[in-house]
This record gives sequence, structure tokens and C-alpha cells, in this order.
Amino acid sequence: MSRRRNKNQIFTNVEVIDAGAKGKVIGKAEDGKVIFMTNAVPGDVVDVQTFKKRKAYYEGKATVFHTLSDKRTQPECEHFGVCGGCKWQDMGYEHQLYYKQKEVTNNLTRIGHIELPEVTPILGCKNPYFYRNKMEFSFSDSRWLTVEEIQSDEDLGDRNALGFHIPGMWDKILDIKKCHLQADPSNAIRNAVRDFSIANGLEFFNTRNQHGLLRTMMIRTSSTGDIMVMIQFFKEDKVKRELLLDYIAETFPEITSLQYVVNEKANDTIYDQEVICYKGNDHIFEEMEGLRFKINAKSFYQTNSDQAYELYKITRDFAGLSGNELVYDLYTGTGTIAQFVAKEAQKVVGVEAVPDAILAAKENAELNGIQNVDFYVGDMKKVFNQDFINTHGHPDVIITDPPRDGMHKDVVQQILNISPKKIVYVSCNSATQARDLQLMDAQYKVTRTQAVDMFPQTHHVENVVLLERR
Repeated sequence: MSRRRNKNQIFTNVEVIDAGAKGKVIGKAEDGKVIFMTNAVPGDVVDVQTFKKRKAYYEGKATVFHTLSDKRTQPECEHFGVCGGCKWQDMGYEHQLYYKQKEVTNNLTRIGHIELPEVTPILGCKNPYFYRNKMEFSFSDSRWLTVEEIQSDEDLGDRNALGFHIPGMWDKILDIKKCHLQADPSNAIRNAVRDFSIANGLEFFNTRNQHGLLRTMMIRTSSTGDIMVMIQFFKEDKVKRELLLDYIAETFPEITSLQYVVNEKANDTIYDQEVICYKGNDHIFEEMEGLRFKINAKSFYQTNSDQAYELYKITRDFAGLSGNELVYDLYTGTGTIAQFVAKEAQKVVGVEAVPDAILAAKENAELNGIQNVDFYVGDMKKVFNQDFINTHGHPDVIITDPPRDGMHKDVVQQILNISPKKIVYVSCNSATQARDLQLMDAQYKVTRTQAVDMFPQTHHVENVVLLERR
């Protein structure tokens, strides 16, 4: 039964039957259309208030829960449902893995129309909480208020916040008391910085009006025990800046890298800003199989160190190197995969569009004493051409780990022109991976596929595919 209200519809007793792309769950309306929701779990029976109608589907929100799914679990985090960071925390981890595996398989078969080998079960994460090595928090002088707070008669106290953006609201920050994504001392540092700043009258930023002192804080940790903290200020105020940074250094002597940025731009991005080291080193180290990777404030490194190691081992295993191969590592980033597979290859050539990343890759290779890797900067669809092949050699194996958008069609075509024996395709988006695999399907057969869960409590999943010439 359904009825109109404010041009939207309410559907009653809708069974949630599946979980789909981007973390949304799926029900069916009486008219046969799909309803996408974000706040339910497969197996729930709910009433749904729709807020968007399209030709083939609705989008809505579960408003009444008649039956709760046996796939549910109690969320660990007090901020669940308001903070948008861990949307699947109310689903048991084994069920999260099931739906991630299902999404990957569906994308490869339905989008890519790929004939799959026997699918290797998804590799879950041993630690589904406190797994991230990098977190970024935002300051705000007008924190997000819950419905309960708004309706209460109590004094709400100060409105300052240090936490995360409310989903879809660029200027609204939820104050976080405890986040379950990064291990201690992350929560202690964040809470201490917030309390000290409030007590000492340091102005929290107002994004809408562009005023205040404190903008963001980044915390990076590593398996070596290093800790980096970087504070982003909106303006230079030497007295207040040093007051806060000295407090952080004295209160948390375990911090090995304390840095700051003064960013007067409208946005928070630091990649075009000077990062200044206040105390300690301007970097931290991550370690993997004896390889050390130097990470600075701007570096990209996989944010789940333990699962990154598993992902790289699978990539190396799929490549099946004997020691005689020339390997191309496309979208190499800071060269972690290139260096990880180098000991089993004759030579590895890494290509990446970001100059700073290539500088870091070269520095890390030198640090690790790896001499059979070369790194080059360039836009992949331009630099990765026949002249490049003539100069650097014909690869036996290509490893590619592109961004979420996948590979440009010109890059795919060039790979097909080169026709290496094997291609190992690492992807953080199995939908665009499937699109690219379809373009290669006439020449290459998928012989192995392995999903890896890098981000428990979320819908995100990595997938590795091995392609061999037909």
C-alpha cells in the first residue's frame, strides 16, 4: 500500500533484499521499481519514505522498522548513523564480505560480460576496526547538532567541533568523541587538541565565512611506531600557533613528526602549500618485508597497512615472476608495488603522472638499495606510447593500478598493441575495472580474480585480476 505525501511516496512493509553499489541497499516497490536506501540491512522489513523518483527506481529512507534482519549487529561507534564514515557498521562483518564479493562478481559479469574462472573467496581483514593509518579531521566553530540537542532545553555550551563532515554538507562538522578507524593515540591526540584549543581561546574555522585560525588536523601512524601530526592554520599567528604546537609536542612525546601549514586559500587542499616541520622529522616510515617507505605529509600510501601487504602479495603472486621478466607498473604512485615485486623481476619500469610521487618513488628505491627499478613522470595516455616502449623495452608483464575512474581507453588500446603475456589489474572500483576488461576480452582471458577488503565497515572493496593472452 502506498500514499502520496508532499509529492513523495511512502511504501510500507518493504523487504530489503540485497546490497548494491555505493553501499546502498535494495528493496522492491509495489509497482516493481527498485528502491535504493542507505539506512537498512538486507533482511529488514521497513516502511520507506521516498525523496527521489526516476524512471526505473526510487531513492528513499527507511522510516519504520517492522522486522530487523538477522544480519544485523550492534554498531561499535556512538556516532554511527550521523557520521557518514562507516555506513555498514550495523551489518555483521561476514555479511559485509559476502556483499562485497557479490558486487565484484556482478560487475565483472554484468558490466564486463567476462567469463570468470572459479572465484577465489574475498580476503577479509583480520582487524575490522582501528585499521587506518591516516585520518583527517576538520575544525568548525558551529558544530552539527543532533535532533535531540536541538529539541532539548539544555545549554548546548560551546559550538566548536573537531571531527568529520556530515555527508553531503561541506560546511557542517560532527564533533567526534571516539573514532573506531585509527588506533590510539589518535583519539587521545584529537580530543586533547580540541580541549586545549577551546580552553585557550583558539578560533575554530568557519568554512562559510572563511574566518578563524584552526582548519584541519591530519594524523598518520605506521607499523614502525612513527606518528605524524599536521595542523593546518588559516592564517599566521605565531603566538597561538606555537602555543598549540608546543602543547602537542609536550603532551605527546611519542609524536615523531610534528608539522604545520598556513593555508589562506578557500579550500583545504595542501598539495600546493608549503608544509613546515616544527619538531622531529618531516616524514615517517612504513615497512613491508624489509622494505622501508618514506612518507611525508603529501604522500599517498595505502591507508590500511596490513591489507596493503596482503594486496601486494596477491599482485606479486598473480604476476608469477621468475626473475627474467621486464615489468611495467602503470599508475605506480610512490612505487610501492614496483619495489615490492622488483626482487622477483629482471627490471621494473614505473610510470606515474604526479611528479612528487615519482620523486618519492626514486628516493624510496635508493633508500631500499633497489637498482632494477626506473621511474618516469607523465600523463599515462601520452607518455605510454611506442617511443616509450622502444626506449625502455617490451614488457612481459604489465601491472596496472589506476584511480577509481579506471584506465583511459587510449591506455587500454596501447596495452593491447603491446600485447604482454600477462596483465595484473588492481582496482579500487570493480565497475570501471569491468569496463576496461571488456575492452581487452577479445585478446585476454581472465584466469584469476581475488577481491580484498581494505575498508571494513564500508562498501569499498579492491579487486585484483590476472589476464593472460588467449
